Amino acid sequence: MSTVNSVRKVLVATIQELSVGIGKRVKVEGIELALFKQEDHTVHAVENKCPHKGGPLSEGIVSGEHVFCPLHDWKVNVRDGQVQAPDQGCVNRYDVEIEGEQVYVFIE
Repeated sequence: MSTVNSVRKVLVATIQELSVGIGKRVKVEGIELALFKQEDHTVHAVENKCPHKGGPLSEGIVSGEHVFCPLHDWKVNVRDGQVQAPDQGCVNRYDVEIEGEQVYVFIE
């Protein structure tokens, strides 16, 4: 873990631990995150809690860059955390960096 201007870079997984189309739940410093590996080999991290009723997004169905909350099917974009219409809201998103096989998330 390293720190720059109160932002901490935290190792959360290896790239082999992630599968395209399947979310992975990780807990970092008391924050529960959902990690999503995309077909283009990018990885995105969002808060693992749907803004509607708190459903665990890491257990949702993934379609491209969206995940559907397992509780009430709200559609959340994993790249920007925005809930898709007709629903409204957003989840926190976190910057991700991949170094070799290691996946890091930046936490404030």
